Amino acid sequence: MRAHTRPLAAVHDGELDLNDVARGDGYLFVRDGVGIAGRGVAVRVPLHEVAVTLAAIDHTDEVGGVHPIAMGVVPFEAGQPAMLVIPQVLVGKAADGRQWVTTIDDAPALFDQAPRPSPRAQAFTVTPRTDIEHYLAAVTTARNAVRGGALTKAVIAREVTVTSPEPIDVHAVLLRLKATFGSSYRYSVDGFIGASPELLVTVDGNAVRSHPLAGTAPRTGDPDTDRRAAAELLASEKNQIEHRVVIDMIHDTLLPWCSYLDWQPEPSIITVANVQHLGTALEGHLSDPRPNVLELVTALSPTPALGGFPRAEALALIAEAEGFVRGNYGGAVGWVDAAGDGTWAVAIRCAELSADRRTARLVAGGGIVADSEPLSELAETQAKLQAMLSAIIRP
Repeated sequence: MRAHTRPLAAVHDGELDLNDVARGDGYLFVRDGVGIAGRGVAVRVPLHEVAVTLAAIDHTDEVGGVHPIAMGVVPFEAGQPAMLVIPQVLVGKAADGRQWVTTIDDAPALFDQAPRPSPRAQAFTVTPRTDIEHYLAAVTTARNAVRGGALTKAVIAREVTVTSPEPIDVHAVLLRLKATFGSSYRYSVDGFIGASPELLVTVDGNAVRSHPLAGTAPRTGDPDTDRRAAAELLASEKNQIEHRVVIDMIHDTLLPWCSYLDWQPEPSIITVANVQHLGTALEGHLSDPRPNVLELVTALSPTPALGGFPRAEALALIAEAEGFVRGNYGGAVGWVDAAGDGTWAVAIRCAELSADRRTARLVAGGGIVADSEPLSELAETQAKLQAMLSAIIRP
């Protein structure tokens, strides 16, 4: 393959919104306006072949520091196939102001930004796909396993289905997510869409960062109530235990690749539109030869924030107790370039659309420790589900 990267100004006039480039049938990974959008598929590549495939591309770079990119999803369950996409046309916006378009082979560098969808009335039906009693029993099973010493933590999730007699407008959903969750990692890959607040890992040269989240409280919109909930979250032994398990695992996993690795001594409150989390930022310097970001993704995912600890035992309990295959939920979504740099978010706050776009499967879960109460965990999943439910259903 041949790739050609040009400054965006050479082929496109006007303000650029990556959501309007990806629209309903393209590819998107963006946060705070910075990211990438793809059109068309040059090739789909198995995860284990991505680094070699990208490195073999004959690339002409007229921008400087830009490399061919593949993007996609790594599923939650080990052994599930993971295919990344190299788009025919990829548009990028960097934090330093650079904007570019990369084309593969003979794809034209020109592209259109789709007009904004008009608001319209649409009927929806929301149905629990996981029986509530089954979910509560699974939470109890996980809690008892922790109390019995078999586990430190396990994450139990449940499914909800949204159906409509008309196709769901993905472009409109992405714009609603932008309006409400602009500082989350918003993504769209082959009908898998969402807005994740959680950074799994990013590699930029020798710099590596992660910002795991674990421990959740709702937001009401009332500042005083939300401040009290945040203070209770910071003081909660249950949530601090859940959070510390995640931080320790990510630290211990990244450390062998790093000459140094630093992290915040205490978690902070990370807020999104509907919930608030405990979060801890980690940042380090990778040793040479530095790893491809995909090596770190596969080593870290699924983290204890979505699986549990110890990993093998927690994943076995999840497979037995939850009653469904998670698929992309709880895995990782992001991009990697030919230099091995890239950014990957934890695949949460998401919806998986059917081929006809008339059905969306939503999944949300929570970390179960010894002090977990099943009904409180159910309420937490309900709060987390609101992110995608609102983006899909509201006009």
